Amino acid sequence: MASEDIAHKGLKRSLTLLLVTLYGLGVTIGAGIYVLVGVTAGRAGMPAPLAFIAAAFVMSFSAASYSELSGRLPVSAGEAAYVDKAFSRAWLSLAAGLGIVAAGVVSAAAICVGSVGYVQQFIPLPAEALVPLIVLLMTAIAAVGIMESVGLAAVLTAIEITGLLAVIGGGFIGQPDMLMRLPEVVPEPGNWAMWAGVLSAGVIAFFAFIGFEDIVNVAEEVIEPERTMPWAIGLTLVISTLLYVLVAYVAVMSVPIDDLAASDAPISLLFSQVTPFPALVIAGIASVATLNGVIVQEVMASRVLYGLSNLGHLPAWLSHVHDLTRTPLKATLLVGTIILVLAMAVPLEALAEWTSRVTLSVFSLVNWALIRIKLKEPEPPEGVMRVPTWVPVAGLAACLGFLVSSFVL
Repeated sequence: MASEDIAHKGLKRSLTLLLVTLYGLGVTIGAGIYVLVGVTAGRAGMPAPLAFIAAAFVMSFSAASYSELSGRLPVSAGEAAYVDKAFSRAWLSLAAGLGIVAAGVVSAAAICVGSVGYVQQFIPLPAEALVPLIVLLMTAIAAVGIMESVGLAAVLTAIEITGLLAVIGGGFIGQPDMLMRLPEVVPEPGNWAMWAGVLSAGVIAFFAFIGFEDIVNVAEEVIEPERTMPWAIGLTLVISTLLYVLVAYVAVMSVPIDDLAASDAPISLLFSQVTPFPALVIAGIASVATLNGVIVQEVMASRVLYGLSNLGHLPAWLSHVHDLTRTPLKATLLVGTIILVLAMAVPLEALAEWTSRVTLSVFSLVNWALIRIKLKEPEPPEGVMRVPTWVPVAGLAACLGFLVSSFVL
């Protein structure tokens, strides 16, 4: 069969709830705690766990909105499709799709930069040499096939979660009275400077939760997406929140804040403090986690470009599906090239902050889109999850508030 014919057949539905959830956890965890716990602690100080709670709270409303929308419209380039249905404005739909692509590639670039401190413990090369090698390898894996990419991501995700559980367990075993110190992470009600630090750190911590929205962009490759997508989104958010808050709590209780903020490999530093195992063990796991984040972001961004091309918003060559891999190969190569340029040119903290800002902007638009869709069609199709109208309203308000605070604080 000619490759042109296969391109018109579309993508293959092969992803189960387990694989989709592990995919979401892979991009969320790989992009978050392993890279940014030190930066978050540096901004917030002891209340760093509260920054993750604040970010999860803001994220929860949008997660619920995505759950309904992914059932109503289970397609690649989900955000663009949602906005297109709500507003019937091609330029706005394109802006939403490109916004999520931008968030994905900037996030992947941040993960590449953040992974260098861990990878250098095994491969003593300068960052200028490691970053291109990482991007090229992850792009090759993303191009091979969806089952291969997501299957590998699932295995790597299980490994990285094991590393976080070891840190949490080691921290609480080594300090049995740790829970009794909980008041230390809560600022005094009138300490506005510290609360401002929590909100500022929350914008960085928000980056750590970016991932569940990537799930909707593989919807065309998911079995029974109407049922699978809401469960996968919810499980991703709940599990990642629990892990992040506990790891951040153990971190600020076990390692001086200045040391966390200054470390290029903060989880390795924490691991060596709370477990009897050598730091190289967690450095290996952290390398896996961060590299995993690059793979899943590349998969997501390439599928959005594919979906935008199918909608007629981008050139047709971006929706070409390779006859052997059944993946959007040209879109994947384009995404990999952009990630490489950003990773070589922009510092980690700036990448993380701008990823959060772009994502908050897209989330605001998506929540607004659901409000409009619910006004037009109050009841979703049978079998699709339905959320109350106040949920996207709260999501829109929370995202806009967080976005404004990112520029003010």
